[in-house]
Formats: sequence, structure tokens, C-alpha cells
Amino acid sequence: MRRQIKKYEGPRHPWKADRIKDENKLISEYGLVNKREIYKAQAKLRNWREQAKQIVGLVGSKKEAAEKILLDKLQRLGLMGENSDVDDILSLTVRDVLEKRLQTVIYKKGFAITPKQARQFIVHRKVIVNSEKIDSPSYFVRPADEIAFVSGFNPKAQAEQAVREQKAMEAQRK
Repeated sequence: MRRQIKKYEGPRHPWKADRIKDENKLISEYGLVNKREIYKAQAKLRNWREQAKQIVGLVGSKKEAAEKILLDKLQRLGLMGENSDVDDILSLTVRDVLEKRLQTVIYKKGFAITPKQARQFIVHRKVIVNSEKIDSPSYFVRPADEIAFVSGFNPKAQAEQAVREQKAMEAQRK
């Protein structure tokens, strides 16, 4: 059995209040389960930035080839525009990476009331991306991907039912 490679690196100093506050905001805003998901997004971003810095240091045809490969990849992922250059990669943030997660896309498109509900739809295998069931909330959505729900599943009815239940619980408390 093969061991998986760790895909993230934790913070250098574990107890900095400002960093912890920022991470907690991201967790609540994007409906993440733990900080490991933030660290993975930071690791992806760090990797792309390191590549961009190395490309800036190159000269000649090697620079143009490496620049084209990296920019094409980020354009396919939807993180960069058509007229972007290597300097634009350095301006990417963790929020830009988190916005491309399937969980966030479903929530932002209005298919779910909360990010947590979007995560639940995905984990329960109710979401189809490009005619494949996806059960990973961290799936990186590309601009050309088509998102749909399993036939017979109506998230709007689920959302309305959740709102009705919430109101009923509030009425019982009073």
C-alpha cells in the first residue's frame, strides 16, 4: 500500500491571533470543514507563485515556453484572463482559489442556501459535473464545466422546506 503525499504545509507559527481570525472568517464564509482545506488552497497558490517567480528569472525561449504553459493552465482553470501575464499570477489570493471550489460555485449560483448545504449536496452525490457524479466539495470547477443535479432531486424544494422548518422551530421557541 502506497502512502499519500501531504498536499499542504501548516503555518510556521501555530498561535498567531490575526492569522487564526482570518482563517476562521474563511471557514465560515466558504463553509469549510477544517483549516486543512485553507492550507491546501494556500499550497496550490504558493506553487503557482513559485513557478511564476522562476519564470521571471529565465531568459529567451525557455522563458516564453514556461510562461505560456503556466498561463494556459491557469486560464483553463479560470483563474486568469486571456490577456494576463506572469505578474498577474503574483496578485492571486487564497480567496480566488477558494472561489473555484465546487462547493462555493454551487452556493454562489444560488443552488443552495448556505455553503454547508452546498457541501451536503455534493457529499450526498446529488451534483453532476460534466455528466459525472462528483462527491468532492474541493473539486476545482473550470469555466466550461456544466453543473447539474441528479434527476429527481430538486434543491429549491429542499431549501423551501428547510426555511419552513426553521420558522416552525422559531415559533415553538416563542
